[in-house]
Amino acid sequence: MILTDKAPSQGGVRYCWLLILVVALGALASRVPRLSLRPMHTDEAVHADKFGDLLEANYYEYDPDEYHGPTLNYATLISAALSGHDRYTEINEATVRLVPIAFSILTIVLTVLLVRGLGWATLPIALLTAVSPAVFFYSRYYIQEMLLVCFTFGVLVCGYRYSRTKHLAWAIAAGAFVGLMHATKETCIIALGAMGLAWALARFIGAPKESRSAKIIFRGLCPGHLLIGLLTGVGVSAVFCSSFFSHPRGILDSYLTYATYLGRGGGHDTTHVHPWYYYLQMLLYSRYGAGPIWSEAAIVLLALAGVIGAWRGKAIRGVDLGFVRFMALYTVILTAVYSAIPYKTPWCLLTFLHGMIVLAGFGAVLLVTAVSKPALRGVVVVLLAAVVGHLGFQSYRGSFIYQADSRNPYVYAHPTEEIFSVVERVYEYADTGMLGSAAMPLQVACVGKDYWPLPWYLRSLQVDWRSEVPARIGPGILLSSEFENDLARRLYVETPSSEWRMYMYLLDDPYYVWFRPEVKLIGFVRKDLWEAWYQRPDPTELLEKKRERESEPAGDAVRQQ
Repeated sequence: MILTDKAPSQGGVRYCWLLILVVALGALASRVPRLSLRPMHTDEAVHADKFGDLLEANYYEYDPDEYHGPTLNYATLISAALSGHDRYTEINEATVRLVPIAFSILTIVLTVLLVRGLGWATLPIALLTAVSPAVFFYSRYYIQEMLLVCFTFGVLVCGYRYSRTKHLAWAIAAGAFVGLMHATKETCIIALGAMGLAWALARFIGAPKESRSAKIIFRGLCPGHLLIGLLTGVGVSAVFCSSFFSHPRGILDSYLTYATYLGRGGGHDTTHVHPWYYYLQMLLYSRYGAGPIWSEAAIVLLALAGVIGAWRGKAIRGVDLGFVRFMALYTVILTAVYSAIPYKTPWCLLTFLHGMIVLAGFGAVLLVTAVSKPALRGVVVVLLAAVVGHLGFQSYRGSFIYQADSRNPYVYAHPTEEIFSVVERVYEYADTGMLGSAAMPLQVACVGKDYWPLPWYLRSLQVDWRSEVPARIGPGILLSSEFENDLARRLYVETPSSEWRMYMYLLDDPYYVWFRPEVKLIGFVRKDLWEAWYQRPDPTELLEKKRERESEPAGDAVRQQ
């Protein structure tokens, strides 16, 4: 890495672009392996199921109460097409998880638009985006957050380019990214509000004291360009939220939805209520039990150095201090708002964490250029390289070793890897023709429909999904441990003795799995099926049948939202 206090020359700009693209390619190569390693999170499976409707029926309807916006679903159509899949049962974890990965890479690539504003600071920005454990982990998560980060950064960089050039094209591009933000997730309003407030404060504070007034905030703006940008944003959002105008009601619902999300953010759902320091503690220092230490404190401290340096006027050639100060205000406001909202989920920190990463890039260059002696400057560069290496190691550990371990702070209400043993056993029965067919559907009963992500893993089978124990028990059933007594009552109290059937545990010792922390899942099958399963053909024959089944178009799965 080359970090100097000199602004990049024309050749240096191209060299900087090339290095950023190299970082992006490295980030891509590190993110794509073993995408099926981690079990699908409940949210991932629900979004994948929602995408199944769009893939097979070309149907999507914006829901103002759940699921967020449609950009994730429509982007997945591209991934499915490139994979050659046109049925829900054909797609896999790679099909869906490549989508957030693609947008995490695009976020890195967008950094090239800041080279003429931040100079060599864009290199550590790209590197830190690539190796941040939180960014890395959630870039492999099939949820909207990575798309929101990408589109938010698109607004920032295009807005900055417009402020420098006043070209209409940049205003239109910024407006398009605003529309994509709105069509991605309702929390975009927090980032947009932080941008507006930070921009107004930066212009007001940056003006000479004698001329500070409300007028200074709007001086130099072109109302026509702003109007065109705004209309572009509204149009882009309308196209997606209306499902390309096939469901016009979605446009109105995309704005009415804020009544729902404002109530949710107020903390009425105590399941996800956390203290104000939840995000900062996660970034600075996390350790659960005997697990490893997790920390992105280096990014926070470098960002703090960048903020202090920008406001103390530590100018670096090639760096626009005005933009850095704006980013400092924006990031502080965004962090404060997210910390103040009682409703918190860990992936929500990505938006303000990326703001910190931009500031950390400036802070890194500031530290290097603050040292005049070459030897000491080399020491600082080595320390920064060690920081990048340590963050990269945590990213590897978080996504490939502790990928579903509750001692990983980014693992949140996540299914355990024990779910794979349940799925494998169910398919072993299905491959012998004894379970999961129309004649012998599998029953699944979980409290409050808390059976996700099983619908994803069992999507090629016939399954009867329930939130209570059914009145008539079929040949096989999976259920929450809370329902075990209800099952016994159904089988041996409410059923005449002449119709009693013996049931055996689906799984071997132990007969249950931890579906997710503090949630047990138990399975039962009729004794005749259990005995037939133990007399099944050689496993190699079952493997051949499984391969034949996977090579043919699978039947429709019985799915329930």
